[in-house]
Amino acid sequence: MLVGEQPGDKEDLAGKPFVEPAGRMLDQALAEAGIPRDEAFVTNAVKHFKHEMRGKRRLHKRPNNYEIERCRIWLETERNIIRPVAIVALGATAARSLFGRPVTITKARGQSLRLADGTAAFVTIHPSYLLRIEDHDDKRREYRNFVSDLELAAKILARQAA
Repeated sequence: MLVGEQPGDKEDLAGKPFVEPAGRMLDQALAEAGIPRDEAFVTNAVKHFKHEMRGKRRLHKRPNNYEIERCRIWLETERNIIRPVAIVALGATAARSLFGRPVTITKARGQSLRLADGTAAFVTIHPSYLLRIEDHDDKRREYRNFVSDLELAAKILARQAA
């Protein structure tokens, strides 16, 4: 299970998560990590697209704690239905929703954590962060770290399948 922050503009209109450039980045990283996208349940911690209008454009606004908590029941319901072996939180909003408290990505990255019910959980960056990095070397390094984070989850999945 992969959990993002909230739908973006195009995702909101399409009714599917991760269909914009961040979704293509995620697809590429999943493929490199050995996780078939069609075998992963992809969702968001916050189910609505929070935005502000700028002319005719809808610009993303970060969800607040109240919105994260109000949408948590939907994420928990999805988890109860899917019963994932491992969950990857893509970004701080997703991590907060899964753990029920703020999580510092830099401290939690690269570790296999456990949720209260024992489910393996991993925390990494949101793929949209990679799109905002301008320096080519920095972007390549962060992308490799992102793939490494996904590979940790892939190892748990491989053990489960064996």
